[in-house]
Amino acid sequence: MPAQHMAGTTIRSIRRKKSSLCEVKVGVIGAPGVGKSALTVRFLTRRYIGEYDHQSENRYKHEVLVDGDPILFEILDTCPKNEEELPTTETLQWADGWLLIYSITDRGSFNFVRKAKEALAVADPENAMPVALVGNKADMVHLRQVSTVEGEILAKDFECCFSEVTAAEQVAQVAESFHELCREVLAARRRNKQSLLDRMLGSKTTSKAYSRGKSDSALPKD
Repeated sequence: MPAQHMAGTTIRSIRRKKSSLCEVKVGVIGAPGVGKSALTVRFLTRRYIGEYDHQSENRYKHEVLVDGDPILFEILDTCPKNEEELPTTETLQWADGWLLIYSITDRGSFNFVRKAKEALAVADPENAMPVALVGNKADMVHLRQVSTVEGEILAKDFECCFSEVTAAEQVAQVAESFHELCREVLAARRRNKQSLLDRMLGSKTTSKAYSRGKSDSALPKD
């Protein structure tokens, strides 16, 4: 191998090691049959899998650019056995953010995401974990049971972003659901970092003020 080519390879390797790859953990939750796995696989591979029957949760890792920045997604595809089974508190606390998926053709799945959000509130009392609400199977309008307006109202109640997509026909829109949640996670991290910095600076200011007061009181009086 020519020396020049080896040098170029080495430089690229060094740059790769120095670059900090941001990691974001995303959980996907929804009732059985809403298309959680179809959405996840569509995001990971751009392919659509209509029938995806798995009996346990799956985890994936996927590197992608979000707004020009490399992001390493770690995705947990949950697998409830029925509409009464919710992830454990430990599982809910694992993620940085959650995609709450329901099917527009299934009223029960819409109620499921309500319960999932309540469980998240218990697992995250400070309500700091970002969520995104996604209505899947938007192409099946003739079977619609949940209106778009209802989804928008619920998203407003959750204070989160909302979209209706179809894993069967869309690629970019499905990816954007993951990307938007990622943006929310990164924004939350920045807010938490700034809040911590403000507290630290506030503590230092208080400490300096106290020390100054003590010094002033020690000065000799006329």
